[in-house]
Amino acid sequence: MGNLLYIIAVVLVVIWLIGFLGFPDAVGGLIHILLVIAIIVVLLRLIRG
Repeated sequence: MGNLLYIIAVVLVVIWLIGFLGFPDAVGGLIHILLVIAIIVVLLRLIRG
């Protein structure tokens, strides 16, 4: 389960980078929600151990 959380976090960060660098005008500030979700997933993994 822990590895799955890291994979989800990495996928979210990659999608965030693509959206942020590739389509900043199209997605606006909503793309940052992906980064926040990825950070929350990593924090959950660290807290749960």
